Amino acid sequence: MNFKKPIFWDYKEPNFLSYLLLPFTLFIRLNNFFLNLKKKINNNNIKTICVGNIYVGGTGKTPTTIEIYNIIKKLKISAVIGKKEYKSQIDEIKVIKNYAKIIVDNSRNKILKKAKSNKHKVIIFDDGLQDKKICYDLQIVCFDSINQIGNGFLIPAGPLREKLKSLSKYDCVLIKDSDSDSDIKKITKAIKKINTKIKIFVTNFRIKNLNEFKTSKKYLIFSGIGSPSTFKSILLKNKIKIVKELQFPDHYNYKKSDINRIKKTAKKMNCEIITTEKDYVKISKLDKKKIKCLKVEINFKKKKKFVKYLKSKINEKN
Repeated sequence: MNFKKPIFWDYKEPNFLSYLLLPFTLFIRLNNFFLNLKKKINNNNIKTICVGNIYVGGTGKTPTTIEIYNIIKKLKISAVIGKKEYKSQIDEIKVIKNYAKIIVDNSRNKILKKAKSNKHKVIIFDDGLQDKKICYDLQIVCFDSINQIGNGFLIPAGPLREKLKSLSKYDCVLIKDSDSDSDIKKITKAIKKINTKIKIFVTNFRIKNLNEFKTSKKYLIFSGIGSPSTFKSILLKNKIKIVKELQFPDHYNYKKSDINRIKKTAKKMNCEIITTEKDYVKISKLDKKKIKCLKVEINFKKKKKFVKYLKSKINEKN
């Protein structure tokens, strides 16, 4: 399903529409209650890590999963990424396949069994915090310091899959930095009020192919991701001149007519085109001509400290 996040979800305070939709959050509350009652799956002989979020979209979950995979690989430990198959998320699966070993199936239980049979020592699930059937050894929650928790309400009144107090049962939080100390301090304070023992690490995006873009040129950018503002801000931060931005719903499947319209607009404005890697993998080979792809990776601000913490969780006895 193509979904464009409502603007009011990220207001700092709930508005009238949020309160109007508040009764419908009962379905999410009930769903979360029954999910917590499910019997846990035994994960002996393999360590399970889940990188997820309680805020819908745009938290850097997939590049974070890839970076954790790379860290574990450098530790000479056999690891694999697990991704539950959703037709709407084929873009994320394609991106992961470019960088890591991945197991894809229609249930995380099947993925876990395959990882065990392949003798992997660690499996990192991209998404799945709300799948309570698996007893994860390490549960990581990703946040963006700009959007934080939006208006603080559950879906559909706000952007949260779970209330913030659910952080009491999670192990670690990764906050994607906005270069604002006040934003980091604000969300850190809110998290620590709920769980004083939770580990918090700050991350940011780094462009891997910055040399492919020239500050002297003008660019049209387009994306169909959870947080298009993050895509735009990282380009502006690196002095890339943006003259036009086109936004599409999250996980949008581009038609030839969409690409033709984008190229026509860019030609009219005499500028080049940039999109995200998640969008790029969904465009046909012929349509990719004259479209540049921005490749980013997650960078840990205190990487040595995070690696030490990760090693302690992997080596921890069940």
